[in-house]
Amino acid sequence: MDKIKTRFAPSPTGYLHVGGARTALFNFLMARRHGGTFLLRIEDTDRQRHQEDAIDKIVDDLRWLGIEWDEGIGAGGPAGPYRQSERLDVYGPYVERLLAEGKAYCAFETAGELDALRAAAEGGKETFRYARPDPLPTAEDADRARAEGRPVVVRFLCPRRDVVVHDDAFGDVVMPSAEMDDFIIRKDDGYPTYHLANVIDDALMGVTYIMRGQEFLGQTWRHVLLRQALGLAEPAGYCHLPLILDMQGRKLSKRDGDVEVHAFRSAGYLPEAMVNFIALLGWNPGGLKERMTLAEMVGLFGPERIGKANARFDRDKLLAFNTDAAAAASQDRLLAGFKDYLALNETPIPSGDEGLLRLLLRVNKGFRTFADIVGKCGVLFGSDDAFAFDDQAVRKVLAKGEGAGFAVLADLKGLLAECPWTPDALDQLIADYCRDRQLGMGKVAQPIRVAVTGNTISPPIHETLMLLGREKTLARLDRCLALRA
Repeated sequence: MDKIKTRFAPSPTGYLHVGGARTALFNFLMARRHGGTFLLRIEDTDRQRHQEDAIDKIVDDLRWLGIEWDEGIGAGGPAGPYRQSERLDVYGPYVERLLAEGKAYCAFETAGELDALRAAAEGGKETFRYARPDPLPTAEDADRARAEGRPVVVRFLCPRRDVVVHDDAFGDVVMPSAEMDDFIIRKDDGYPTYHLANVIDDALMGVTYIMRGQEFLGQTWRHVLLRQALGLAEPAGYCHLPLILDMQGRKLSKRDGDVEVHAFRSAGYLPEAMVNFIALLGWNPGGLKERMTLAEMVGLFGPERIGKANARFDRDKLLAFNTDAAAAASQDRLLAGFKDYLALNETPIPSGDEGLLRLLLRVNKGFRTFADIVGKCGVLFGSDDAFAFDDQAVRKVLAKGEGAGFAVLADLKGLLAECPWTPDALDQLIADYCRDRQLGMGKVAQPIRVAVTGNTISPPIHETLMLLGREKTLARLDRCLALRA
């Protein structure tokens, strides 16, 4: 581990998935734990699914989480370029060498022909495996196929032997030779497949430890054979991370809500809460410890505590983590997070007034996400006739008891018009009114709250009125009183 180098190599097909974020985090922690290097490489050889703007999205998501890299995209380094689409001249000679040494061959079945072979295998209740031609196609056969307009790919000629992969999480994993076939290493468009490019890049970039999702474990035999065929050194170790499932035991997907890091950022989560939560998806830091900073994770991290059992993405737990993180954060930290949230979302809250934002954070102490603040206070910054009155709130709070709530509003309107508009004065006015009329605070504050917000949820009532201002408060009282039958 003296010269450990790890990497995260996402495919740019959209925003960063939480599974990818976990892979990046664990590789980052592993490198930092051992004083090594963490590399970010973009694997963009799948041109059909490629989204160019996804690269910036992934980079932005990683930086928001606090996961920084030492080498790669945006950081440079001695082994660039760090986008596979810019490395085609690197892969080409390796493919030609395998062809020349009889370790690979050209194949030219059409998609329709391959589909027919798969269908035949399924009809016979067999697993489809590509059948190696005998004799192998020659270079002349490949040229003739190209001239006929057929797709020409290069397949790796798999040796007929079992492959054992030692994995630090799953132990020894054996792939029997009977379950292997000759897989494609260069596609018809000239781009290498993931398997070839991944192996070459890891070797040339000096990656010494491979940590990635469990879904790649069943493919690792291909990488072992390719490294052997090309004479490339094996990494010091592999560690495949357990699957992340939803709480029903299904593969994590968008059907149960967004699963992209950016979606949680836009929903008002703090990155430190996300990182803390993601770190526990398959890794046990030991003891009963759960709440950790990134620095604490670095000191505790190791592959020996990564389990085999599938992780469960518990959204309620994540929300609890975020609630605790927000409660523990400084006002300056919350202000920065709130600004970021407002920059990503269209809300009526003016984002440039720091004093106002600090006040909103203070009066909403105990919030779960920044979205809660907008949910409680956003209505206070819109036009006075832009919000709807909740029918149930009007019925239960205002109209009930022969319109007792409406009567309170009518009574209070004149008093509020004359009251000095300060927190203390408003608080005292409402307290005196409750005492003089022998009414509980709820019988007074709730009617005001419904009148000025349309519902029963807002910050403490005197803070609500301070945020709203005298003119808007009185205008909203008039609008509400007009609802009386």
